Amino acid sequence: MKFTKLQSVGNDFVLIDPQGEDKDWSKLALHMCHRHFGAGADGLMLILPSAKADFRMRIFNADGSEAEICGNGLRCLIHYIATNNLIGNRDELSIETLAGIRNAQIFADGRIRTTMGKPMFEAHQIPVAAEPDPKYYNGQLISDFPLNINNRRLLLSLVSMGNPHAIHFCTKPVEEFPLGEVGPLVETHKAFPKRTNFEVANILDSEHIKVRVWERGVGETLGCGSGASAVAVAAQILGYVGKFVYIKLPGGTLGVEWDGHNDVYLTGKAETIYTGEWLKDETV
Repeated sequence: MKFTKLQSVGNDFVLIDPQGEDKDWSKLALHMCHRHFGAGADGLMLILPSAKADFRMRIFNADGSEAEICGNGLRCLIHYIATNNLIGNRDELSIETLAGIRNAQIFADGRIRTTMGKPMFEAHQIPVAAEPDPKYYNGQLISDFPLNINNRRLLLSLVSMGNPHAIHFCTKPVEEFPLGEVGPLVETHKAFPKRTNFEVANILDSEHIKVRVWERGVGETLGCGSGASAVAVAAQILGYVGKFVYIKLPGGTLGVEWDGHNDVYLTGKAETIYTGEWLKDETV
């Protein structure tokens, strides 16, 4: 089975065009994404035909779970479409995902700007298990939502970008935060029935935020597009930043724009790393 390895801000994926073939994609993701016994990736993506958009994307995390959306994966898939001339000379296209239709624009310099959908803030949309105390809800954003993890009290802002995000804004450098210890406990906390992505963010100034991400079903990643979007949205509502902000992730920087009402826009680059052929047969 032929595949392509791609990355955006260090978030890496293996992409397959099934061409009508069906497999246990969840099981295949477990094997192909393994860092030592597979191709090594944060996720497995499928490019599929769509009746609603130009193409349809499915994405499976490294643990085999299927995700609703992935911003960096989306840009990688669009980069694949463009470099393989699947849309001719067009520079705009649409992708169907489990989180809805996402539109994209491809720039001459290789940047790709995608819609990430409208952020959602209601408890059932995120979802969070119980309706939070009203004192944590300012009419738009659930913020300062308390979670006690290993004698550490975290105050979280909760946003859905079609997938769940819990954001902790801290004053210390994000490098000092014990993400490997705390991340999996937040991800699987009983407050989040579908688990959650967890971001630690430090406001540098009104246009720059430094972020580390513990990604649901993957672990710590070098980048996360939906996470960058969620952080920017929460930071804007809390008055930390304006309508455009640069999110500085370990793997690179993404631009996020939101007018406070409509779709979030995410801009960044993606690249092909290599193509290969998967020869193992245990995932048939």
